Amino acid sequence: MAYNKVVYGGKTLMDLTGDSVTPDKLLAGETAHDKSGEAIAGTCTFDVDSTDATVTAAEILKGKTGYARGSKVTGTMLNHGAVTGSISGKDDSYVVPVGYHDGSGVVKIDDTEKAKLVPSNIRSGVSVLGVEGNMTGTEDVNAQTKTVSPSTVQQTILPDEGYNYLSQIVVGAIPYVESSNSAGGTTVTIAG
Repeated sequence: MAYNKVVYGGKTLMDLTGDSVTPDKLLAGETAHDKSGEAIAGTCTFDVDSTDATVTAAEILKGKTGYARGSKVTGTMLNHGAVTGSISGKDDSYVVPVGYHDGSGVVKIDDTEKAKLVPSNIRSGVSVLGVEGNMTGTEDVNAQTKTVSPSTVQQTILPDEGYNYLSQIVVGAIPYVESSNSAGGTTVTIAG
C-alpha cells in the first residue's frame, strides 16, 4: 500500500495528493511518486530547454529538423555540397551562393587563362600570380619599318597586318618647288 499523505499531531508532513507528476513528464531514468503515492519511472526524453535558442530555419539544412524556442524547426538552407567555379577575366569574380558548402569546392582561374601564365608571356622582373617573367621583349616579335609620304592632313601610321609594332618610320621630305610665273615673280609650291 502506498501512502500519499502523512499527518502527524495535526500537522501535515507530506501531501502528494495535489502533485501533477506523471511518467511522461518525468525525465527518463528518474523516479518519483505520483499523487497516489505510487512509485513511477520517468519516460520523458526531453533533454534541453530550447526557449532561448536563436537558430532559424534558414540556418538548418533543408529537410533536417531541430528545436528552438520550444518548437520543432524544419531547415530551409540549401546544401550546395562541393561548390566550384572559375574566373577567366581580370575583373571577374565568383559569387558564392547562399547556403551550406561541404568545404571541398574550389574556385580557380580558368584553365585556358592559367595556361597563359608562363614566364615567357610575362616581362622580365614582373611577377603575376607567383609566376616570375623572363620575357625580354624580343621573343617572337615582328617589327616593321615603313616609309610614308607627308600630307597636308593628319595621318595615323600603324603597322601592317602580321607586324607587332613599327620599329622605324621614315617620312619623306615635303616637296618644295619654285618656278617663275607670268607676273615676273616666283611661285612656291609646297606638297603639291
